[in-house]
Amino acid sequence: MAELTHFNEQGRARMVDVSDKPITSRTAVASSSILVNEAIYNQIKEGTNKKGDVFAVAQVAGIMAAKNTATIIPMCHPLPLTGVDIRFDWDVDESVGHYEVLIRAEVKTTGLTGVEMEALTAASATALTVYDMCKAAGKEMIIGPTMLQSKTGGKNGDYSRTDA
Repeated sequence: MAELTHFNEQGRARMVDVSDKPITSRTAVASSSILVNEAIYNQIKEGTNKKGDVFAVAQVAGIMAAKNTATIIPMCHPLPLTGVDIRFDWDVDESVGHYEVLIRAEVKTTGLTGVEMEALTAASATALTVYDMCKAAGKEMIIGPTMLQSKTGGKNGDYSRTDA
C-alpha cells in the first residue's frame, strides 16, 4: 500500500511538496454522464433550451472548473494547464426511453504533478451545468458515474481504466 503523503509529522493535513519532482508532460481523461428525459434530449438536440446552447455553456463550465480546481479542492496544487477539451456523445435507446449524455474531459499540463483532479473536476462541473441548464424541463436527471479513465506521466507511470 502506498504511503499517505498528505499528512505532516503531527498527523495534520498538508499540501505535498512537489518541488523535487521532474517537470514532465502529463494528461488525464475523466468521464461522467447525465441521464435525461426525452424532453431534455430533444431540447439539447434541437437547441431549444431557454437558457441557451446547453453543450456550449457546459463545455465552458468544464474548462473553467479545470482551471480553478485548486481553489475548490484544498490540497490540489495550482497548475498551468496547457489544454482542456470537453466532448459530448449520446447513448440513446428510444425504445426504452434511455437518453444519456456521455461526457469526456481531457486535461493536459507540463509540470511537477498530475492533472487527474482537474479532469475529474471538469467532468463533474460539465455534468452539473447540463443539469442546471435543463432542470426546468425535469429534475429527475441522474449524474454519474464519474471516473478517471486514464492518465499519463509522473513517477507512478501511466494508468488506463480496464473496467469501463
